[in-house]
Amino acid sequence: MKKILIWCAICFLVINTGCSITTRDTLTTRDALTPGNVHLRLGNPSGANASNPNNYLMIKSQYALSYNRDKGIPNWVSWQLNKSWLGSTDRTNDFRPDPKLPNGWYRVTGREYRDSGYDRGHMVPSADRTNNQENNSATFLMTNIIPQFPDNNREYWREFEEYTRKLVRKGNELYIIAGGYGGNKKIAKGKISIPARLYKIIAVTKPGSKGNDIQQVIAIDTPNLKGEGNWQDFITTVDAIEKKTGYDFLSNVNKSVQKVIEGKKYSVKGNSNRSRKAKRSGKCHPAYPNICIPAPPPYLNCKDIPYKKFKVLPPDPHNFDGNKDGVACEK
Repeated sequence: MKKILIWCAICFLVINTGCSITTRDTLTTRDALTPGNVHLRLGNPSGANASNPNNYLMIKSQYALSYNRDKGIPNWVSWQLNKSWLGSTDRTNDFRPDPKLPNGWYRVTGREYRDSGYDRGHMVPSADRTNNQENNSATFLMTNIIPQFPDNNREYWREFEEYTRKLVRKGNELYIIAGGYGGNKKIAKGKISIPARLYKIIAVTKPGSKGNDIQQVIAIDTPNLKGEGNWQDFITTVDAIEKKTGYDFLSNVNKSVQKVIEGKKYSVKGNSNRSRKAKRSGKCHPAYPNICIPAPPPYLNCKDIPYKKFKVLPPDPHNFDGNKDGVACEK
């Protein structure tokens, strides 16, 4: 009898105070905003939840994502990036299935990308989580991976990733959303879909502002296929990506602020602008075949340009390749 009375009292408190027992299977966006889960501060773009297998919300301490069971890839991944996430941890390179997917769901493995012609493309880059081994390892879960064509993954997508970390080293805090859309090709006997395009949206904020003080927004929309280019060639607006994906990005931001920032294109200032003008005018120097840098004057160094680890041919008029190994600006 005493046990029955205690149980009744507990039920009364739950009903009348709004208390609830939360499990991983009932996780909501509000739950995701508790301390340590900061990755959905600017919103849940697709309204992902724990009941839709093709828009399935997963919250990790390192990032949040919407997983698509039928496509075997994330719809989008969202994460915070500031100096606290960066360190000197080496790349763990331990691609593996995500054990947190519901029982009975197919779990993609890294082996299924072999001989497909596509890289295992990180949404949250390994280099964005180098403060410890556990956080770096989490980026190699296959729920964070999308088939990415090598020209995209290893060139302009990588360069954009490096540019974002450069913004962090300058003292900014970023909130980032990346994903893919479109396409009807598949690999791994139809288990993994290949997006036709990949996008990334970055909100640049002041550290400690919890995403409430957005200084600028950078959005790119890139083709997921063979071809050269600079990430600046693919700058677009948040509004444009929303129209193509049907998602509502930055939904937690004040509506009046959204109207301003979502329709504005980011402009890269300084020497990268000179590079873009050179490309349009046909003045790219042939010593740098994969990017567009004009011949001197002025003379440039690696700190003056947003590119890293790019191919160099003699005579290298800017002397970017100090050790003469054919790769410039390696550090």
